[in-house]
Amino acid sequence: MSQAPRTKGERTRARILDSATELFSRSGYNSVSLREIAAHAGLTHAGVLHHFPGKEQLLLEVLSRRDRADAAWLFPGLLDGGTADSATPEPSASERLRRLVGVVGRNSRTPGLVALYAKLSVEASEPGHPAHSYFVRRYRLLRAEIGALLGELFSAAATPATTSPDSVAQQLLALMDGLQTQWLLEPAEVSMEDRVREFLARYGLDAGAVDDMDRDPDADAERDPDAERGQGREPVSG
Repeated sequence: MSQAPRTKGERTRARILDSATELFSRSGYNSVSLREIAAHAGLTHAGVLHHFPGKEQLLLEVLSRRDRADAAWLFPGLLDGGTADSATPEPSASERLRRLVGVVGRNSRTPGLVALYAKLSVEASEPGHPAHSYFVRRYRLLRAEIGALLGELFSAAATPATTSPDSVAQQLLALMDGLQTQWLLEPAEVSMEDRVREFLARYGLDAGAVDDMDRDPDADAERDPDAERGQGREPVSG
């Protein structure tokens, strides 16, 4: 579990990241300036530059902060080159699938962060965008890790699936991304977790129940931009 920032510098850095997350999620990367982020965080422009040398570096840190927590929860060992911490047992394949579906459910409670990834993944399709390489690498890792997970589950099934796990992984990621867009437009009409469960069931996979107490504590502890709006900070127009 990650620890809360303790030093003044760590707390300031976290505040900048929270503000950048909110503004990027509402307006996208291109429409937000460092000065707007600084004003939202209650800092000067120079104060932000003391912690982040530019907007590109700030964007990449915003993106990687949540991804690091999710990777540690879903694919232990991925962030340290594939060597899992010996003090943390590797979860079973069925447990990792359960956690993956749990992340889908978690996303339905963090609309600001879902909007952030939805906006930026489209912007980053341009090769010159600062997050282009980040998203390319992110999808490659997700396809590989989910493909390996599904391959393990397919092989262990009473009737092994003949479908390519890599193909199913790519379809699953496309489904999750598409569901997020539809959910952002009509939250009451789209149950992301249910649709993902139905998709997995077609391949004989049961993700099991995901209770709130079993969800990743660090993931839900990350502040969601929408939740911040009721705590005294007024958003700055993008």
